[in-house]
Parts: sequence; structure tokens; C-alpha cells
Amino acid sequence: MDMAIVVNDLRKSYKSKEAVKGVSFRVARGEIFGIVGPNGAGKTTTLEILEGLRERSAGEVSVLGFDPKKDGRSLRQRIGIQFQSTSIQERLKVSEALDLFASFYERKGDRAALIETLGLGQYMNSQFSKLSGGWKQRLTLALAALHAPDILFLDEPSTGLDPQARRDIWALIQQFRTQGMTVVLTTHYMEEAERLCDRVAMFREGAIAALDTPKRLVSQFAAPKCLTFTSAEADLSVISALPSVERAHRDGDAVWVYAPDLQEISRHLFAVAHERHWTMEAFRFEVGSLDDLFVNLSLEGETA
Repeated sequence: MDMAIVVNDLRKSYKSKEAVKGVSFRVARGEIFGIVGPNGAGKTTTLEILEGLRERSAGEVSVLGFDPKKDGRSLRQRIGIQFQSTSIQERLKVSEALDLFASFYERKGDRAALIETLGLGQYMNSQFSKLSGGWKQRLTLALAALHAPDILFLDEPSTGLDPQARRDIWALIQQFRTQGMTVVLTTHYMEEAERLCDRVAMFREGAIAALDTPKRLVSQFAAPKCLTFTSAEADLSVISALPSVERAHRDGDAVWVYAPDLQEISRHLFAVAHERHWTMEAFRFEVGSLDDLFVNLSLEGETA
């Protein structure tokens, strides 16, 4: 598989603090790769090293075949970067911002198509200060993608946006991938990582705590923990005595049952419900998510 990014044993230290501790991963061309983790986990530092904006202390990094430390100028002609907050002069018009940023790059992308894709046509004469948060994000995304980069780096691309604007940004990111771009993004939104990313690296205290597809991460680390159903007749003392039940509780008619093997406990539950004439409705497994994994890894880091 053709790799856009190769990172081996990456380290970054500041005096006595090691911010990135031996991180290794690869990103394939055309992949959407997510980097998630709590504040201070090393996400942004890693991203800035890949972009050539910060020097590493040790390790090997190759981005599109370039070493960001040695070939930063050449590399930045081939990548696009959307920062958490991009400083744009408040009175600068959208068209003027596009002109300015286009002048930074030798490669010229299809500007008209980009404007149409992002829906910016109606705002070309609008000043940056007059744009809503969602449209400011669209503009900074356009500025990052203006030169048709091979890799698009996005640092918290939908922070501060309302739910609809966030989904609009997600759709645009997916469009960029269909156009052949590789996308590397950091995010605090686990739903964003699950929706967008082919693979996710979960950072904790400067190291990668887990790396895989969202589905495999959830299956391996945040598997279903309980089942739930509604029943007025169900007896908690009977349920708690069933084989392998760790605990059970109820809130009104809603019942939660925790067990290591949910398939097995389901069989016992239906048998006892039939025997005792309980009615059970809305029966389902509570499926884990990347949110659960994120919280679990964060708590492990706090107690380590």
C-alpha cells in the first residue's frame, strides 16, 4: 500500500517534559486518519511536526517522501493546513483572502470548483468578520485546499459549530477524500471520528494507547457492557441470581443487566421471563462507542 505518511519512534521533549513519547504509525494515501485524545496528549504537537512547523527531538518522519525537518518549504507546497483558528484580517473579503492564499503556492487548484463545492460564491464580497462560524470554517477549509494539496491537515475542524454546520463540514471533508486527498485530522468529537475516519489513533500522555478502525476499536475496547429492557414484572433479585450477572438495576420499568457474555445472559433472561410470565419490551444491547473508549482511556491515564 502506498503510504503518504510514515512515522517511526517520534519523540518531542521540552526541557524535562517529554510531550511525544515514541509514537509510530502510517497513513495510506487516500485515507482519512484521525488523532484523538484529551488536552495535552500530544496530538497538536505531533500534527505540527508532520507539517514541518515544529522540530522533532528524535525519530523518523516521512510525509509524501519529504522529511519535514529538512524539506519543510517543499513539503508545504504539497500539503494544506487548517488550524484551530486562522488569523484573517477582519475586513478582508472572501475573494481577497482566496487571492492572498493562492499567491503562496506554486500549484493552482480548480478555484471555481472549490468555491462551488464549499458554497462560497454568494459570500465572495463579504468581509471575514461578517461571516458566521460555519462559513468562517468553510473559508479556512477553502484556504487550506486552494492549491489541491496531496494531504489536508485539519486541527479540530468543527470545534464551536452547531450540529448542522458540523455535519456540513463532515460532508465537505468526505468530498475532498473522494477527490484523492489524504486527510489527517485531530478532534475531540468521537462522533466525528466514527463518521469520518478510516482509522483512529487514540493518544494518551504523549503515546498511542490504541490504533485501529473505529469499528474494531469499539469491538475490542468498548464492547457492549449491558442489555436493557422495560418490564413492570421483572424481579431484580431473580435477575441478579442468574449465572454470570455482575449487577442489575432498574429505574421505573427500565431494567439494566450487566454481564460479560450478553448473548448467554439473554438466553437465561428469556427463559425465566417465560417461566414467570414477565413481559419484556424494548430489549436491546447497549452498544459501546468511541466515546466510551475515549473516557476509559482518559480515566486510565488519570489513575496510572
